[in-house]
Amino acid sequence: MSTFFNLVKPSTVPTLDPDFRPPVLANKAFLAEVDASGEGVPLVLAVERDSGKIACYETRVFSMDHPRAAVNFFYVERLVKFLLWQWGGWKVTVGGPPEIGRFLQFCYSPTGMRAFDYEFWGQAVYQENFTVECVDIDSVPAPTDDQGSEVSLDWSGWRIGFDLGASDRKVAVVRDGRLAVDAAGEPILSEEFIWDPKPQTDPAWHHEMITAILKQAEAKILEVDPAAKVQAIGGSSAGVYVNGRVRIASLFRGIADRDQFEREIAPIFQRIQQEWGVPLRLENDGDVTALAGAIALDDGAVLGLAMGSSLAGGYVDGDRKIKGWMNELAFAPVDFNPKAAVDEWSLDRGVGANYFSQQAVGRLIPAAGIDMPDLPDGALPERLKRVQELMVAGDERARSIYETIGTYFGYTVAHFGDFYCPIRHIEVLGRVMTGEGGQIILSGARQILENEFPETMASLAFYEPSEREKRHGQAEAAASLPVIP
Repeated sequence: MSTFFNLVKPSTVPTLDPDFRPPVLANKAFLAEVDASGEGVPLVLAVERDSGKIACYETRVFSMDHPRAAVNFFYVERLVKFLLWQWGGWKVTVGGPPEIGRFLQFCYSPTGMRAFDYEFWGQAVYQENFTVECVDIDSVPAPTDDQGSEVSLDWSGWRIGFDLGASDRKVAVVRDGRLAVDAAGEPILSEEFIWDPKPQTDPAWHHEMITAILKQAEAKILEVDPAAKVQAIGGSSAGVYVNGRVRIASLFRGIADRDQFEREIAPIFQRIQQEWGVPLRLENDGDVTALAGAIALDDGAVLGLAMGSSLAGGYVDGDRKIKGWMNELAFAPVDFNPKAAVDEWSLDRGVGANYFSQQAVGRLIPAAGIDMPDLPDGALPERLKRVQELMVAGDERARSIYETIGTYFGYTVAHFGDFYCPIRHIEVLGRVMTGEGGQIILSGARQILENEFPETMASLAFYEPSEREKRHGQAEAAASLPVIP
């Protein structure tokens, strides 16, 4: 009997990537085979992140004395990888066959195949030693759903919302749940300010640039109401944050010395909160994007996906709350092809950034037969722009790139649905989604979902924010994050 994991060929093959193997099909085939064998056993995975917060995932695998038991390892390794980048975590508790737990202990070790994840989630993010613990299934810790893992929307009073991106800082003034406007009905402040934070090596520069937009917002408030007081500040920023502390963020990559980073950058937003003396809440920009979508739609269960320089993800649950998860889907597995593209940072294969971003377009350009000798391989924004220009000119090679990403997207949305429950809306934005190419991506995804996952498609809608929402919606939504005592 074969000991190889069954990688199912999709009914719709991506135009430029015939070896694409969707996880959603492979996982369903595996679980069906386990069920048909009559020798399946339960497996529970508990992942602990900050402040003792625990999320759990229940599944099943072959009994370890079954002839097909070897395929358990691939299934579980890819599953744990996804859960870590969905939830974040420094400790995995494995309730089930001890052989699986020992395998994961080897994978997530300094010399294992997931050494990057071991270091990233352990010391870099949570400042803990990454741990895999094997226990009886009855001893797996229960999931928590405490208030510390969620953010309830609160709009009271004068508030400032900001969004920090790689090229600009956005700021908005909100009053009692609405963008504050003057007597003429114009926003008193909803602007963006250019900056270039990545090469900056002085932490004081970052502090000054962030504080400057907050002071400008406060000045606008006082022009309208001299007796007003800022009640709260909410922020959105690219990167990984734990309890308001910066853990990983490209905005601060110029601070190379880790001791200086921990001393001056990690607590930068906590220091700003102390200086202003009001509640300040910071969240990952992906989550705030999803929150902005939930506010615009007046509904929850929104998965936000931004296809830009990388893939940013965020989730607002059915109760319109942010769960405190990481949602770093750029590094979650979306292709089980053993020869899939390798991510240059994590060194893993088949992860989201290489399928739903400028990186995906750059990877598919040669496969489409497009030559750009005047543009370096690393000039991804310029290469994407060239593909968009070819689309406008009716070039079928450019169309094939978007058709391929659309096929990826359809199967991957179905895959995400196995982890994010419920999803009623997929919010899509980012430069890759601009223009006719973005519509081709959505059309291809819809067709796959309608044909192969009709139950998913029946309860799901794609949502594209307006240009105004794309520019300023995150800053406005961020203002709702802090809860005033």
